[in-house]
Amino acid sequence: MAGEVAGKSVPPYLRIAAELRGRIAGGELAPGDRVPSTRQIAQEWNVALATATKVLTTLRQEGLVRAQPRVGTVVAGPDRQPEAAPGPGAATAAAPAVTTPATTDHELTRDRIVRAAVAIADAEGLSALSMRGIAGRLGVAAMSPYRYVNSKDDLICLMADAAFAELSYPAAAPEDWRQRLELGARALWAVHRAHPWLAHIGPLTRPLALPHLIAYSEWMLTALDGLGLSPATMLDVNVLLYSYVQGTAVHLEREKQAAGDTGLSGEQWMDAHAAAFDALTTSGRYPVFARVTGSFGGDNGYDLRLDEVFALGLTSMLDGLALRFGGAETGR
Repeated sequence: MAGEVAGKSVPPYLRIAAELRGRIAGGELAPGDRVPSTRQIAQEWNVALATATKVLTTLRQEGLVRAQPRVGTVVAGPDRQPEAAPGPGAATAAAPAVTTPATTDHELTRDRIVRAAVAIADAEGLSALSMRGIAGRLGVAAMSPYRYVNSKDDLICLMADAAFAELSYPAAAPEDWRQRLELGARALWAVHRAHPWLAHIGPLTRPLALPHLIAYSEWMLTALDGLGLSPATMLDVNVLLYSYVQGTAVHLEREKQAAGDTGLSGEQWMDAHAAAFDALTTSGRYPVFARVTGSFGGDNGYDLRLDEVFALGLTSMLDGLALRFGGAETGR
């Protein structure tokens, strides 16, 4: 019977992997094309996210797909080598793949686990992260990561600290408080750009005790030290700028999730909703909105660029702080 071998039911993840494998072999999914995300797999086949993660892990180990940062999982090129060599029968759903682990438990380290987890989150978001999926990516037993990391929550903290470790500051720090704050905020934005999931690690009201995050606060507070501000105001300004970066960066991950859930790029989504926007702008009820949006015309419509929005907002906030601090744009 289909889906059974020698009277034994084939696990759902192998059946789903076989179907996606067929789409790739048949050319429906070409090299470089996005394959369904874990969330899409879970919805389409009505399975748990953990099962969906195993599907992509299986295909990745066979060398059929690869994780592409800020894009997701895509079909690998014809010269892509398997992460773990599949055994006989990998081409059909009827026989489970037999793989040679890429990493032995003896070679496993906390650093390797964290790096693998960051790679998964960068490509597919935090929702795709599971200890079993990380183990599959590294080619070790499912429970092996727990010998180095107590829980998924602990792992996310380690991932976040590793990301914040990428914050880069100039060796010669500027004396000007405004320049120093701007450098810090832009460095934080760059890290969130590289790791969009970072904006979702926890609420602002429950800060994480992470060494490299405290180092960031040290840089920002040092900029404010000596300006005659109260300790509470110094911390408030630090939180204000951090929350601005985090709040803007949230949309990086949301866009990725929306693209994965709908299969539409931002431009394609706007095209699909063009008629609805046209109906609103021509209704006469929103004359300023209609005039502003209509001023672009033709194919030169407004293109939302988060980097430019971030820069505008940061400049505006620093302008406001300069006025609050008595117009001290330079010096201490």
